[in-house]
Parts: sequence; C-alpha cells; structure tokens
Amino acid sequence: MLTILREAGWPIWPLLATSVLGLALIFERLLSLRRGLVMPRGLAEQVADMLRNHQDTPESLGKLERNSPLGRVLVDVIRHRHLPREELRSAVEDTGRAVAHDLSRYIAAIGTIAMVAPLMGLFGTVVGMIEIFGSYTPGGGDPAQLARGISIALYNTGFGILIAIPAMIAHRYLRGRVDGYLSAMEQAAARLARAVAPGHAHPPGRHEARP
Repeated sequence: MLTILREAGWPIWPLLATSVLGLALIFERLLSLRRGLVMPRGLAEQVADMLRNHQDTPESLGKLERNSPLGRVLVDVIRHRHLPREELRSAVEDTGRAVAHDLSRYIAAIGTIAMVAPLMGLFGTVVGMIEIFGSYTPGGGDPAQLARGISIALYNTGFGILIAIPAMIAHRYLRGRVDGYLSAMEQAAARLARAVAPGHAHPPGRHEARP
C-alpha cells in the first residue's frame, strides 16, 4: 500500500483524505438514518394511547418530541390541532421542512465527493502527464521519470473513480431512504391530523393509527 501511495505521487494524498471523509460521512448517515431512530415502531400507537387517555401534558409532548423525527412531527400536529385546517397544515409543513433538513445532513456533501473525486483524479493525471513530458530532452528521455509520470496518471485516475462509484451509490441510496421516511411521516401526520381535527368523535384507536 505504501508503495502504491509513493508511486502515485503527491496528488494521491488529497484523494486519500477525500476518501476518508466520504467513508466517515456515509457511515455516520447510515447509523443516524436507522429506522428505529427515525421512525420507532409503534410510536403512532403510543401517541393514540396518549391522546385517548388525555396524557398529552407538556412534559409528555416534550419527551415525545425528543424521541425521534417522527415524534417531532406528530407533536406538532397535536400542539396545533385546534388551528384551522390550512393553518395546521402550514405549521406541520414548516416542521417537516426542518426535519427533512436534519435527515438530509451530509448527504449533499457525499454527492459532492462523488462528483469531485474524478476531477481530483483527473488533476493527478495532468500532473502525471507533466512528469511524462518533462522526461523528454533533446538527448533522449529519462525512463525512470517516464515510468513515474505514467504511475501518477494511472493511479490517480483509478483512485478517483474508485472513490466516486461508492460515494454516488451511497448518495442515491441515502437520498431515497430520506425521501421514503419523509413520505411515511407525511402520511402519519395526515392520519393524526384527521383524527384530532375538531368534530372528530374520538382519538384514533390502535387499529386506526397503525401505518
């Protein structure tokens, strides 16, 4: 490995730092976007029980809000349930945008790494080409410098592509996961909003609240 890094020249070091950063961001998002943390199983039923038993105290709502992003959205529906329908929707959409921003944290950075890594590899290729052309002299070329230029060009190009492919896959996967969570949260919030709307006979039971 050290031999490869040495033959790839100094342009490989920014690529190596980019790969470490990309892996760190990917693992952080994979851990943070686990379903159990974003949308805990049975949370909608717990909210239904809380409303049915009139346990929606400020302390309970605060605890539910800190529970998960889904809890944050559902609490906003409960807190604004006495507002007219359009105002309730607007308030919940504001909270939804904030939650979407939090869930999407670092995903754009992963996409940027996927786009920048090949360009950084191309920059290493240019550096290698400069080494190649620098090896030629009127009296003949320097084989060692020529070989070094080729190594720099090929290693950096390959490493840039090697970084970009998994970063792009991770970006698309994480983006899709966040979109799926947001869609499910929107549906859960809509069901709860209909259940607690003025004129509704009673809070939802377990069979009504289950996604």
